[in-house]
Order: sequence, then structure tokens, then C-alpha cells
Amino acid sequence: MVSWILKLLLLQLCLVLLIQHVDPSSIIRYLPGFEGALPFELETGYIGVGEAEEDQMFYYFIKSERNPKEDPLLVWLTGGPGCSSFSGLVYENGPLAFKVEAYNGSIPSLVSTTYSWTKVANIIYLDQPVGTGFSYSRNPLADIPSNTGSAKRVDEFVRKWLAKHPEYFSNPFYVAGNSYSGLVIPAIVQEISNGNSICCEPQINLQGYVLGNPITDGNLDGNSRIPFAHGKALISDELYVSMKRSCGGIYFNVFPLNKECLKLVQEYKKCVFRIYEELILASNCDPTYPNCYTYRYSLSEYWANNESVRRALKVVKGTTGKWKRCDYSVRCTQDIKSSIPYHINNSIKGYRSLILSGDHDMTIPFVSTRAWIASLNYSIVEKWRPWMILDKVDGYSQTYANKMTFATVKGGGHTLEYKPEESSILFKRWISGQPL
Repeated sequence: MVSWILKLLLLQLCLVLLIQHVDPSSIIRYLPGFEGALPFELETGYIGVGEAEEDQMFYYFIKSERNPKEDPLLVWLTGGPGCSSFSGLVYENGPLAFKVEAYNGSIPSLVSTTYSWTKVANIIYLDQPVGTGFSYSRNPLADIPSNTGSAKRVDEFVRKWLAKHPEYFSNPFYVAGNSYSGLVIPAIVQEISNGNSICCEPQINLQGYVLGNPITDGNLDGNSRIPFAHGKALISDELYVSMKRSCGGIYFNVFPLNKECLKLVQEYKKCVFRIYEELILASNCDPTYPNCYTYRYSLSEYWANNESVRRALKVVKGTTGKWKRCDYSVRCTQDIKSSIPYHINNSIKGYRSLILSGDHDMTIPFVSTRAWIASLNYSIVEKWRPWMILDKVDGYSQTYANKMTFATVKGGGHTLEYKPEESSILFKRWISGQPL
């Protein structure tokens, strides 16, 4: 009798797991533009969140190529707000990239990469907030999403995603992203942590977060561009000294009556207007020309707006108009002005963090990142030192008592794409607990 009951219970458990496991039809074997079968496992789909699941969040999930049962699980958020996570997948740390060539009207070609983080981690590339990429709302009158609201939505998304993928319950979980997501990710980490402590199910095995050139405090980040530009010899000593004296460290949102400072800010802009802020080694150019670095971004729009691509990705027809890599018209209430308090709280709870800065980014200069990290007043565990690949210095790092590691990427820009190989090696060392 007992044996029969146990068999019945096991059968019921198996049925539950079968129901919860991912639908095989969501697995994608081929993609337009890529020759042959994909050399990795890709899944796409929607998870409904919010009231009556009105917000349908689109994601791309790629299994680790090493050991998906044990390797970390990351959710990746691209910045903006309004930039699709597909941008991270094909331009920064995913297993696919576009072959950069002049567009001839056919589907742009995709090729494999050597630097993908999916070689050591499972990654969910998530389009958020709603309206970004292929994510959409069933309610056209829905409230405008906010930073704090996005944190709640992502927490809900992850728990629902795990409920459908219970085989990843025990995998170490990290939240990762760059740029504008620097305001949101620390809040997401706090939201997930709080949810775990009040018994939200399923529990998430939260271990930490990774941020690349993150916006942290708008005033600090913006004002740090002037000392950064001076340190990189983009402006003269004389102009820098005059700006410090007249502006008092406030170079953006200058008081309207401070005419002298406003005049000097215009001089600064004349000095740097031809510089590509995301990578100061490059110059601004016409993005419609194939020899311009930013031309590659248009390839993703040609690709994602092709009907055969949307069918392959299983995008719900009629939910998204023209797909944009970064749709800056996506509305988002910026109710987090500074993420520093969230960093402090996450540090108190013992979560690991890796903060990366390409040292040639003037959008969010390493100067401001280093400043807010120093403001946390944690003791230094490992002093400033070079980190190397073979015998070459590829950046510098410093580790703090709050389990935070700050690392620069030498010659890097605003996102990982400018130094993908080096950034990948850095991530692989950190995620595995090895010295950088």
C-alpha cells in the first residue's frame, strides 16, 4: 500500500515537472542569416508580469556551453532606457555577431564569436522596460514604467521564468548589464533579496551582480567628464583651471546667471564635439557609411525587422511595430536618481559585485565610478594593481571588503563591444572566483 502511494506521488511530481519544463517549440535551431544549425541552444519567449500579466516581457535564453546544470545563471539588461538586450547578445557578450558589410537588401549575416560569456554561464537576455525590443503591453493605457517599477517587474519575471525552468533553481544567480541599467540593477538585486527573505517562491539563489560603465548618479557622472577630458588631454590646462574656478565643479545644469561658466562649457564642447564619447579613440561620423563604427548597429534593425526573423524568433504578430535597437522614445519615470544607497544595502547583505569601466569612455567616465565606490568607505582588500592576459596589461583592478571588485579595461569604451575578448576573460575569472 505504501509503495503504491509513493509511486503515485512520484508520478504526480513528474507530471508537474513536465508541465513546468520549457515547451520544446520555443527552442530555436536555425536563425535567418546564420549558416547551418546554431552551435548553442537558444530559447525565446514571453513571460507575463504585472497586473493580469499585461506586460509581456520578451527574452532570449542561451544555455551555457560548458555545464548548464551547474554554471551560473545571469539575466542581462541593456541600458537606454529602451535598448533591447539583443544589443548585448550580438554586440557585446553573446555567441553571435553581425558580419559588418554594406547592406544589400538581404538579411544581414550572423557569425559565431569566440568571446561569449555563454561559454561559462547561462544567460537570459531580457527586453525591459515594456516597450523595449519585442516586449509589449496588452494595455495601451498602462502606467508609464519607472525605475523602481522595473525592479519589481524583473524580480517577478525571474521567479516566473524559474518556475518554468526548475532545473535552474540551484544555479548561482547574478543580475548583469551596463550603462543606464546601472540605476536599475542594484535596485533589482535589493528587490530579489527582499523577496527571498519574505518567502517569495521560487527562491532565487542570488549571489551578486555585474555592471559595465554604469550610470550611478547623474550629477556625479556628468560633472566627471571635465576632469576626465583634461586627464586624457582633450582640453587644455588653462581651460580646465578656468572651469574649476568659475564652475565650482558643476559643469552641467549650470546656474543660468553664471555666465562665465556657461561660456567655458561652450569652449569645452567645441574641443570635444568631434570625439565619439563612447570611445574617445574614435571620431563622430555618419552612421550610414559602412566604414563608420556605429554603422553595425543598423544591421540589427535590418535583421530584426525582417518578417522571416520574427517568425523564427516566435515574436507574437502585431505586438511590435518597427523594432529599434535603442528606442529612446520608450517612456520611463526616472525615480532613482542615485543607485548608491542600493549598493550600500546590497553590500551589507554580502552580495558580490564586479564593476567594469572601459577607461576610454567619456559617457560614464571611470573617474565618477571610482569616486562613488570610494564614497562607500569600505577598506581595500587588494590594492590597485594591473590585471593581465599573458604578459600584457589589459587594465587595473582593486577589491574592497564589501566583496566589490572594480576593474578598468584598458582601451575599452562605454560597452563591452570595444574590448570583447578582454572583457570576457575578466568576467570568466571573476565569476569562477579566480584572481583577476
